[in-house]
Amino acid sequence: MTSTLDPAGAPDFPMPRADRCPFDPPPAARGLQEEAPLARVRLWDGSTPWLVTRYAEQRALMADPRVSADVTRPGYPSQVPIPPGGTGISFILMDDPEHGRLRRMVTGAFTVKRTEILRPAVQRIVDEQIDAMLAGPNPADLVQAFALPVPSLVICELLGVPYADHDFFQDNSKILIRRSAEPADRHAAQRALSGYLDELIGTKLERRGDDLLSGLADRVEAGELTRSEAAQMGVLLLIAGHETTANMIALGTLALLRDPDQLALLRESGDEPAVVASAVEELLRYLTITHSGRRRVALEDIEIAGQTIRAGEGLIMANDIANRDASVFPDPDRLDLTRNPRRHVAFGFGVHQCLGQPLARLELQVVYRTLYRRIPTLALAADVEDIPFKHDGSVYGVYELPVRW
Repeated sequence: MTSTLDPAGAPDFPMPRADRCPFDPPPAARGLQEEAPLARVRLWDGSTPWLVTRYAEQRALMADPRVSADVTRPGYPSQVPIPPGGTGISFILMDDPEHGRLRRMVTGAFTVKRTEILRPAVQRIVDEQIDAMLAGPNPADLVQAFALPVPSLVICELLGVPYADHDFFQDNSKILIRRSAEPADRHAAQRALSGYLDELIGTKLERRGDDLLSGLADRVEAGELTRSEAAQMGVLLLIAGHETTANMIALGTLALLRDPDQLALLRESGDEPAVVASAVEELLRYLTITHSGRRRVALEDIEIAGQTIRAGEGLIMANDIANRDASVFPDPDRLDLTRNPRRHVAFGFGVHQCLGQPLARLELQVVYRTLYRRIPTLALAADVEDIPFKHDGSVYGVYELPVRW
């Protein structure tokens, strides 16, 4: 039998999701994890990077300065073709010092202290969307009625983006995060969003507001950022600010509705902030919606777990299976809101860990604390087998979630 370390026998990545439970990682990936901390996999372009399957090795490599996040480097295991000339690349796909320079431009807006100030506004948005859903059709699609509008409204308010344009940026965002999208469609969506944000930056240069894009306009005027860089940062923040949280709201709700004992724990302790915060962390660990993995390329030879990763070889950190590593999280396939899951890697690790995680945590805390308390009879209005899951996306979730009350 061919070894999983042999490129000739590498399985394709990404791998099919589990049939028995829509929240579990692919059985084939879990099988590789049981065999070894590293295994070869085959990508769409025929390359065979290393899939890093276990928690300890992922944390070590994501913090290793000999590992690069630069998508333009030879050997980088990109999940889609790179645009000609590397145009439209965000700072999360760069290395320091450029990564650090651009990231620092917006870090201040996403500190725990700054995001906590937004809690009353987020609570207002959540309550208003619940009111609107209750006043509308029953059953309803939770994605369109609640899960998508809430983070879209929040990120629009934070950035200074007109919510009236939400159909435009949501439609283009979907193309960019769909793995099966044609390169021409992907490039067109990138150009459309970049042009849209460039116009908004231009508007902020003429008339400032109390928002993040106005802050970027200040940087442009001071010569610290180019207008193109500011627009690209806006694209990243706009997409990440609504897509990931929307998927967590809907998928987390589905997981809780399928596990009434855990939902009861959350409802019964909904007024205890520490309990709600811990429940959010467990749902982040259990679901880990970034299924394309954190991708890197080795700058030097690296010895780890008895293997040698050669300079120029790609690495994929499969965070979803690392968060199911039984050596770190006992009984990892069980959703357990009473466990302490705070060491999870759902937001990555190291200098490239998710910039917006404080905001995502705050939004999820408000949603999970409020939704099931205000609608205690919330239930699924469809069989799980009939719910369309985002198997083709780099961010996992559901396209629709029919609910009733």
